[in-house]
Amino acid sequence: MTQRCGFVAVIGAPNAGKSTLVNALVGQKVAIVSAKAQTTRARLMGIAIEGDAQILLVDTPGIFAPRRRLDRAMVAAAWAGAEDADRVLLVIDAAAKVGDRVETMLEGLEGNKQPLMIVLNKVDIARKEDLLTLAAQLSERLNPQRLFMVSATTGDGVADLKRALADTTPEAPWHFPADQLSDATDRMVAAELTREQIYQQLHAELPYSSAIETEKWEDRKDGSTVIHQQILVDRDSQKAIVLGKGGSRLKSIGQAAREAIGEHLGRKVHLFLHVKVNPRWDEDRSLYRDIGLEWAD
Repeated sequence: MTQRCGFVAVIGAPNAGKSTLVNALVGQKVAIVSAKAQTTRARLMGIAIEGDAQILLVDTPGIFAPRRRLDRAMVAAAWAGAEDADRVLLVIDAAAKVGDRVETMLEGLEGNKQPLMIVLNKVDIARKEDLLTLAAQLSERLNPQRLFMVSATTGDGVADLKRALADTTPEAPWHFPADQLSDATDRMVAAELTREQIYQQLHAELPYSSAIETEKWEDRKDGSTVIHQQILVDRDSQKAIVLGKGGSRLKSIGQAAREAIGEHLGRKVHLFLHVKVNPRWDEDRSLYRDIGLEWAD
């Protein structure tokens, strides 16, 4: 059987639903999802199979106006993902207005050399009249190969999109085994699963000034894994939020993260979380390496 394989950069503004779409295309969770914008930080690849095609979906950080080093590294990763890919999949939140962030992204894509497909996501909560208008405007401006209307949450339209991506994948040997779903290391996934719990449990209480650093990872002879992670925050007030009253919030985050990590690894996990205040954690080069970002000057 002839094999096909190709890279697809999934780009869009923060909270457009890129990670949810990647998970839906892969058929299993490979990227963390949050109702908050800018959840994805690094370039994470989800691997989808459709017939003889292996579709390598690069879930990039949302494109926005960067303010600090971490922001610049995230945006650089997004644009680099677009430049390196065989095709670009632009995801637009169809239920939201085209604001400055989306406009900046559209300007960056004008004149783009890679084949482009557009996905209008969240059609389940968008007005039909607005959808048709937006589709016409984007088609005229960017001249995409195809435009799809989907809901990554409900799955509506995802199968058609996946087939179209497979049909346009070039002939090439598969890069990964058929049962591999992502290129992320276990350490990276474990850190992301803990970060996901912080987002889910703290909601708007904690800003994005936080990161997860793996201090220790030990695979024991009994088949279990011991993981020590540090939650890095900017200020003492943020540490208090993460800890909660009597350490109750940190305990809850740790319990949920331990279960998620154990499910991912397929074995028992002993997870130890610590909270550290470091106003300059985003200046640590090793942290960027751990989450797959380039150091941005």
